[in-house]
Amino acid sequence: MKKLLLVVASLALVLTLSACGGKDSVLTIYQNKIEIDAAMKDYVAGWSERTGIEAEVISCGGDSCGYQTALLAELQGDDQPDIFVVEGMGGYLDYQDIIFEFDGDAWIDDTSLEFTNDGAVYGFPVAVEAWGMGYNMDLITEANTYLATEDQIDPDDLTTLAAYQEAFAALDSVKDDIGIDAVVSMGAGSGLRWVTGLHNFNGYLSAGLEYGDSSVIDDLNNGIADVDRLEALADWVELLFTYSTDSLLEGNYDTQVGDFANENAIFIHQGNWIDPNLLDAGIDFEVGYAPHAAADGVNDSIFIGAPSFYVINKDSDNIEEARQYLEDLAATEEGHEYMVNEAKMVPAFNSVELVPSAPLSAVVVEWLQADKAYSWWQNDMPSGFGMEEIGPIYDLYAQYVTSDGAEGIDKQEFVTQLKAKIEEIE
Repeated sequence: MKKLLLVVASLALVLTLSACGGKDSVLTIYQNKIEIDAAMKDYVAGWSERTGIEAEVISCGGDSCGYQTALLAELQGDDQPDIFVVEGMGGYLDYQDIIFEFDGDAWIDDTSLEFTNDGAVYGFPVAVEAWGMGYNMDLITEANTYLATEDQIDPDDLTTLAAYQEAFAALDSVKDDIGIDAVVSMGAGSGLRWVTGLHNFNGYLSAGLEYGDSSVIDDLNNGIADVDRLEALADWVELLFTYSTDSLLEGNYDTQVGDFANENAIFIHQGNWIDPNLLDAGIDFEVGYAPHAAADGVNDSIFIGAPSFYVINKDSDNIEEARQYLEDLAATEEGHEYMVNEAKMVPAFNSVELVPSAPLSAVVVEWLQADKAYSWWQNDMPSGFGMEEIGPIYDLYAQYVTSDGAEGIDKQEFVTQLKAKIEEIE
């Protein structure tokens, strides 16, 4: 009887180890862009067929899934992802103890946008991303037919706060004629704090500065605030909130993008990552980008960078498979086809010869070629600072603007609270 029990126990152990081995043999990629979920899963399925390496994609992001919280839970569990995404230095510092260091991987020589720290390479750039004030040129052209010659809008002239103030007022005066709800599609609710506390606040960190100028972000990380720049940012934010759609506080990502795609608004505060949404909506209007007027003086560039990076879990049992996946993504025709034509991204690799056809990504390439870029620094702020500390202050300011001062905080208090939060950083 004891011998039979030992046989049964041994068999159970073998089955358990086999089950664990089966799980470990699956390369798991945990990523944060819901808009590319379908395209990425299709690409990974094809890659698995070509290589014989079983792989799966888990996507978490947008309004319904908080990526950072969910990633932390995944990394504390038994089945940790092999590849996951970090954003900038802040994301790297959160997980540096488990991030694999690349050494000699061929893709490194094909880009200048890899993530490094102290001279070592840790991150594979997901894509070149950018944002400015996206606009619908067809609606601007239509609006110009109702405006006096001296009031007509040329997006190339939108480089200062004063120019935007005049343009938004003119467009607002003819919104009923052209059938729009508002001039700007903007989001400032609790589910869109990545739009306000990260992307909009990046105007404070880099607008008007030479690409790579880290003086403001360096000061922020040392608890030093520039009040003049905060006041300029507040003027810009007030303008956006004043001319935004009614869904400013109540809407989500889909609402914001939908208002632009459905031509309910002329401008949108979003980046080229919304291309898949625009294509799904079947838009047929010409789009472009104008700079954010977030700093005093002339703003002649849009925000361009490689903010997200695939990293490998150094405790993974599939490190070599993960390295092969990333190398194939950067170096093969199938990888290039996926990045450009399926995921609608702007690749960070010099060997990619395909040109994006997606509307906003094609515009980003034009700004890149013109060397008109401001840096992305929002991901180099302390972890959680943008969304947890700065985002709620934007919410309160939006309440004030939309309620005619009955709720929330005014512009001066907006500046005061931003300054205080920065000075709390140690």
